[in-house]
Amino acid sequence: MKTLTVCALALLAAGCAATPTPRYDMQLGAAVREARLAMTIDPAAGSRPDEVKGIDGRAAKEAIKRYRDSFKEPPPVVNVVNIGGALGAGNGGSGGR
Repeated sequence: MKTLTVCALALLAAGCAATPTPRYDMQLGAAVREARLAMTIDPAAGSRPDEVKGIDGRAAKEAIKRYRDSFKEPPPVVNVVNIGGALGAGNGGSGGR
């Protein structure tokens, strides 16, 4: 019984000794890194202290205010004129009987 336990422990220890896939382990995450680089316009943008090109502070503040105000009331109801009968009304609809 003692011999069986020692052999089992030796096998378990041998399984943890080395990784069977060192080449795959080195490439782990490479696809994610490549996809992130492909989606980045300027990878060195954070290392340059130059100012941001684009909209100024006052215009940005007003744009944010208009965006937030657009959610305060629901959009207006649009009346749709349906010429040619009801769409999607099958035989059980209120069609022409």
